[in-house]
Amino acid sequence: MPFLISGFTEERDTMHVAVSFNGKLPLVGLNDKGQKTFFDATMDFTAPARYASPMDTVLEALGACSMMDSIAILKKMRKELTSFEADIVAERAEEHPKVFTAIHIRYRLTSPDCTLVELQKATGLSMEKYCSVAAMLRASGCAVTWSSEII
Repeated sequence: MPFLISGFTEERDTMHVAVSFNGKLPLVGLNDKGQKTFFDATMDFTAPARYASPMDTVLEALGACSMMDSIAILKKMRKELTSFEADIVAERAEEHPKVFTAIHIRYRLTSPDCTLVELQKATGLSMEKYCSVAAMLRASGCAVTWSSEII
């Protein structure tokens, strides 16, 4: 049973996750559906990290969130998608906390029937209206930009 924080109620759309440390990395995240995520970092510099860092996962979440929106929009347009990728590059602040200051996503779609204009509409709707991760990053002051291309 998840704990409740003052001001939070079970009637709201809430999420609950837990992260644990068992004496060594990786950290293990567990969501309320029982799904695990592993987080790693090179702390002692003797071996490379085996899993993504928390900051890596933020960028991956941005790509996944916006791609899921864009796929749904393109499917509603009845477009056939062969492959869809997002390459994401980010800049971070020089001082701690080293937050993201700028992020650019380059979407690449392979489709036999989707035009660049349709892809740009889908990715634009996602990034400007639907993607919660993009909205949180922008609210933090991060500049989030994107471009799209048909392969």
